[in-house]
Amino acid sequence: MAEKQDSIMVAASGLCKRVATAAGSLDILTAIDLQINSGEAVAVVGVSGSGKSTLLGLLAGLDLPSSGEVRLGEHRLNMLDEDGRAHVRGQLVGFVFQSFQLLPGLTALENVMLPLELAAVAGPRERATQLLDRVGLGARLTHYPKQLSGGEQQRVAIARAFSMQPAILFADEPTGNLDSATGETIIDLLFELNRERGTTLVLVTHDEALAARCERRIHLEAGRIVNTVVA
Repeated sequence: MAEKQDSIMVAASGLCKRVATAAGSLDILTAIDLQINSGEAVAVVGVSGSGKSTLLGLLAGLDLPSSGEVRLGEHRLNMLDEDGRAHVRGQLVGFVFQSFQLLPGLTALENVMLPLELAAVAGPRERATQLLDRVGLGARLTHYPKQLSGGEQQRVAIARAFSMQPAILFADEPTGNLDSATGETIIDLLFELNRERGTTLVLVTHDEALAARCERRIHLEAGRIVNTVVA
């Protein structure tokens, strides 16, 4: 098991996100301050429209804030251009989405191999095969997404997310499209990999069982952090 490091993996300071609408400007996030340590598992919870997915995108460098700062590892994301942020994501970040986002024309093995090949990692087939075996899909390597159940597709997405051995994994409603039993299996898998690899987890979820497994729950309401619960 990888030991957790007592260091800050991601931090936000004075984070705000404002967008223009027909009725005027709309504040999606306001004055967000938070720190997440290496190896920590944190759930971001709140009702729909509270700003959870927007916060996740800003912390991952997929979008820029209207004001404030995000640090990911040693990198100040708002000081980087899109290519720079993409480079940081490639080094540090994995993603798991509710919609899986697998490429339909690629097999399970090819979907997991793709980021490894793009990064010119040695032995991509071997690493992808090992990961798919680790998530229980060793017998499904040559199957295409349409031939897999929702839970199996999410397992492929998790294997792909962990393929580059990310320091931090962001997951946006990873069990949202799954039945409760399959969702529980996916939750177990995420936390097993978190323990084994020391990967920081930041999870946006409505799933109370998933949130309860995390060390902290950050509750958003109307774009503000209203409380933080430590498990």
